[in-house]
Amino acid sequence: MTNFICETCGVQYKGTVHQPDSCRICNEERQYVSPDGQSWTTLEEMKQKEYQNIIQMEEEGLYSIKTSPEFAIGQTAYLVQNAGFNVLWDCITYLDEVTVKAIKALGGLHAIALSHPHYYSTQVEWAEAFDVPIYIHEDDKEWVMRPSGRIIFWSGESLELTTGITLHRLGGHFKGGAVMEWTDGKKGKGVLLTGDVIQVVADRNWVSFMYSYPNLIPLPATKVEEIADKTLKLKFDRIYNAFHRVVMEDAHEAVQRSAQRYVDALSGRLF
Repeated sequence: MTNFICETCGVQYKGTVHQPDSCRICNEERQYVSPDGQSWTTLEEMKQKEYQNIIQMEEEGLYSIKTSPEFAIGQTAYLVQNAGFNVLWDCITYLDEVTVKAIKALGGLHAIALSHPHYYSTQVEWAEAFDVPIYIHEDDKEWVMRPSGRIIFWSGESLELTTGITLHRLGGHFKGGAVMEWTDGKKGKGVLLTGDVIQVVADRNWVSFMYSYPNLIPLPATKVEEIADKTLKLKFDRIYNAFHRVVMEDAHEAVQRSAQRYVDALSGRLF
């Protein structure tokens, strides 16, 4: 049995004898099938190529982890160190012994938490390598392509993983779309890790919100207003998204004014 990986989205599937006929994640309007057609690989095949993970310190207690050369969606995962409790926020597909040793040298992992299905990647491989649980909101349970007893499906609007680190369901991009509030980040001013549930845009003073990014399908104004209202209650001054884009300061206000601009654009008031 082989755990095949979709080369377009990077998500690993449960073990099968033959390659799956199609990728459920990609055959949906929030993602896409490559113009060259569906293709599959495995983690073992990837290890025979020139992939490596680059681990970089972003600020005190926060490290980014990104695969080079870029694979699939090309997202960045983050390691948060918080008073002896280390969390991997979102996941990337490639994992090797070099990466495992490097992360263990930083204190290892105590939990993995996911923003939404596009970044589930090889989350079970990571959980097994570090012997930790995976936290996914139950609203996105149907999108788990490789089941595991390590997955904890949390419910409700928030879940405190440890003092100072809390997951919040915002929805939008996916029904269970979540962000992670790290109150001790940025020397106590707070950091919000958002995947692309809240997306940092080209102008780093602004963010945006979408149902589908590759297919440019917007969210309704009411949902964006709901997301803005939920984040209003959170403590953060900085945002890191899934693509190494950062709102360095005043991120709390950036979310509010960006949501208002988005709603104004949909209503026609912006023009």
